[in-house]
This record gives sequence, structure tokens and C-alpha cells, in this order.
Amino acid sequence: MPTGSKVFFRHLERLLEGGGTPEELARRLAPRREETPPAFPGGARVTEEALGRRWKRLGSAEAEAVLCDGWTRERCEGFARNVENFVGTVKLPVGIAGPLRVNGLFARGDYLVPLATTEAALVASHHRGACLVTAAGGCSSALLNESVNRSPAFGFRSMAESGSFVHWVLSRIETFQGLVSETSRHARLLDVGFMGEGNHVYLNFQYSTGDAAGQNMVTIATQRIVDHILAESPFRPAEVYIEGNLSGDKKASAQAFNTVRGKKVSSEIRLPAELVGKYLHTTPKAMADYWKMSAIGGVLSGTLGVQGQYANGLAALFIATGQDAACVAESAAGVTRFEVDAEGGLYAAVTLPNLVVGTVGGGTGLPSQRACLEILGLAGAGGAAPFAELCGAVVLAGELSLIGALAAGEFTRAHRKLARRAAEPGSGSA
Repeated sequence: MPTGSKVFFRHLERLLEGGGTPEELARRLAPRREETPPAFPGGARVTEEALGRRWKRLGSAEAEAVLCDGWTRERCEGFARNVENFVGTVKLPVGIAGPLRVNGLFARGDYLVPLATTEAALVASHHRGACLVTAAGGCSSALLNESVNRSPAFGFRSMAESGSFVHWVLSRIETFQGLVSETSRHARLLDVGFMGEGNHVYLNFQYSTGDAAGQNMVTIATQRIVDHILAESPFRPAEVYIEGNLSGDKKASAQAFNTVRGKKVSSEIRLPAELVGKYLHTTPKAMADYWKMSAIGGVLSGTLGVQGQYANGLAALFIATGQDAACVAESAAGVTRFEVDAEGGLYAAVTLPNLVVGTVGGGTGLPSQRACLEILGLAGAGGAAPFAELCGAVVLAGELSLIGALAAGEFTRAHRKLARRAAEPGSGSA
């Protein structure tokens, strides 16, 4: 969107307060040619010697005492596979929401859900929604599809060459599947798609990755295929990139929204009117009416999907359980739907087509994150499918509570009560 002239001049006036000039502003933005400081002493090594060099450079004993405390020093070698230039750990408050009853194809139980957050009211909101879901007998939650993709890009001299290349590639899927099995015991190549744009070809390799989120797994497998293509293809590309930005990795995309990336989950529940009144202090009709207006608001603002706060619950759950937090950018795309059913109760459903989650690999093995997965009973092999269905249930609980608060006119009051209390001196809140 272009910036309007009034906005520009108001901003310029703020910048020039105190008697500055536009020329002085330009000088502030110019490169500085004085000697640059040496690079931070980085690397993947996590030793006392390496830590000592890094903290000497940082020069803050107070920060070192907090970020690199005794607990962290005892376990510092265990962080070497997850971070570079290591200096310590950050502690976040973790709260529990629930129990949350889930009746899924894979997730079946009453879950106490750990949520790591610094936002007051988030855990309380999801806790309220979880208790409502459980009081109604639980929600249904189903893993509908799964596929993790990587999309290399190839450039040719002409469309004729690129078309011949696509024909050659798509006739060798079984060969590619064999190559993938050489790179991992868990990765499986499910299918290969393509998109042509002039003399460019984007291949879309679609994988299953077991209980891992699989981002690194599919990158390594795709590199093996690309190496084979470059060695064997009679059509030589002028340009090759392991990722052509078609996969939707760590960004919300219409392609993933309309198909799947990671795991696609849908969760639903029917709530009697009396339970809605008891827990949310409103009515099914009021909630459905709000949803209709908010859906139009989402369309008018151009959101990808229509929902209230998926990112809140998912970010807190992802951080607590060692998921790739950046994947919230794509995982939080989805659709919420509320309707009044024939009995006057509330039908509510959420659908998330882009859940990139796992229970092995990445940050899931770190001490705190593993502990949170163990609280859920979903740590390690066999946990990814039920964890994805749990994500749908957590999001559904959050949507019920949020929209209930908005429909009842309690949204501002709840945040004032919880967030302001957390900020008061001596309140005991972190």
C-alpha cells in the first residue's frame, strides 16, 4: 500500500522535532566508515572455555548469572545441537490449561496442556475453553492429511527445454523414492508435483516424515534427488536452487491453505446452550452472530483464513514443547466456524491445514521441552499424530473462550483484570 502524503509529513515532523534537518536525518542513515568491532566469538562448541570467551565479550556478570545459571551450565553440552554461539538459556513462565478432553483418531484422553507465554490472560482463556470442552464430553479431532514439502527451482533456456525436463522428472518418481530411503529411515517420498512459469520449473516434492516435523529431513532428501537429477538429466538447467520459495516454508501461503503442509487437522464440538451460558456467560446465538460479523471483517482485511487467535495457543504450545516457533507463521492459518444447531446449541469447528509439528528431533529433546511433552504423554515416537490432533483441540478451546468473551462484552474487562494485575508491584506475577 502506498503511504499517503499526510502520513509522510506527520512522520517527518516527528523526526525533525528539536530543530533537526532532512540532511541530518540522511547523515544518520549513511554507512559509518570507522573501524568495525571484531565478530562475536561464535561456533557450535559448548565448553567452559567457549562460554568464558563469549561472556568476556558481553561483559555483563549480572546477565551471565541469569542466562547461564547453574542449571544451564550443568546441561550446556546438551544444547550444542540446537544453537550456535551459545551463551545460556531463557526461562519463560509455563502455565497449564485443562484438562482438555480430546476424542481423536490418534489423541484420546484428558490432557493437561503446558503453555509457555509472557502474555497474561492467554493461559486463563485457553483454560476456560478447555474446561468447557471437557464438560461437554470433549471435542472430536481428526488428522485428515499430512505432507511436508520442499520445492527446488530450475531455470532453462526455453519453455521447450523446461517442458522436456518435467516429462523426464515425472517418469522417475520410483527412482527418487529409492534415493530418499537412502537418506533417512523415516522420510518417504509420497508424490512429485510441478509448476511451470516461462522457462522456470518448480518441483514440489511431498514427503511423510514419521514423528518428526521434518524440515531438515526433507531438505537432505531433496538435495539427494537434485544431485541425481543434475548427474543424470539430459536437460541441463542454467540455474538450480534447493528451495524456490514455492513450498510455503515458514510463511502462510494460499497453496498450503488449500492443500496441506505438515499436518491438516479439523476439530469440532457441539455445546448445549446451558453450558455456553455457564462457562462463557453468553448464548450460542450471540456467539454465532459475532462469528458472522468477524468473518466479514477477516475478508475485508484480507486475512488468509478466518479465525480469532490461533497464533496465541499455538505459539505457547510450540515453545513449551520444542516445536519450531517460526512455523507458527504458517501453522496459524485456518478457519473457525460457529453455527446454532437445531437444538439451539452451538456447533463450533476449527480447521488447520498447515500444522508443522513433531515429537522427535529439533527442540523436542531439550530438557524443559521434553518434560512438557511428557506431561502430555506424547514424548518421542508415536506422538506426532496425537499431538497434531491436540493442537486442533487447543485452538478450538481458545476460539470458544475468545469469541465467548467478545460476544459477552467481557474481553476488555478480562484483560484489564489479568494483565494489569500482572504488572502491579508485589503482585507475585512473573
